[in-house]
Amino acid sequence: MKTQTVLIISATTLVTLGGNAIYFDYKRRNDPTFRKALRRSAKKHLKSQKAQAEAANAEQRRMLIRAVAEAQAAGFPTDVEDKEAYFMNEVAQGEALCQEDDRALDAALCFYKALKVYPQPKDLISIYDKTVPKNVLDILAEMIATDGSIPVGGMSPPGSATGVE
Repeated sequence: MKTQTVLIISATTLVTLGGNAIYFDYKRRNDPTFRKALRRSAKKHLKSQKAQAEAANAEQRRMLIRAVAEAQAAGFPTDVEDKEAYFMNEVAQGEALCQEDDRALDAALCFYKALKVYPQPKDLISIYDKTVPKNVLDILAEMIATDGSIPVGGMSPPGSATGVE
């Protein structure tokens, strides 16, 4: 193609885009119905984004509940040596998965499994607070809330060795 043809096509495209921008700005400033249509469009877009975000959160919550149920169904080791090996394996897997941004749920699941076999969950949670990335920690907190069998609250169970009766 000749240089002159390329320049003519480029100039025509530039003038067309510039004209459309000027026309849009003029309509936006001077036409009340056009402004209303823009506002309606923006509101509709915002509403659809909010609905998509809520749907994504609901889907993540379902996946989280399913993952916790599958982990509980698979069971956890009961022997002390098996628990220790299982704990070390799950923590190592969780740390490796934390490096990948798209694997946060898998990383949180590994940390959850390690937490289930750890003898003092409160201590491990405080360690997680310092070492685990926030997005994984948030998912882990939801898993713990879903489970309910992990003692993490400030109250101790009845008959514990706290000295208070």
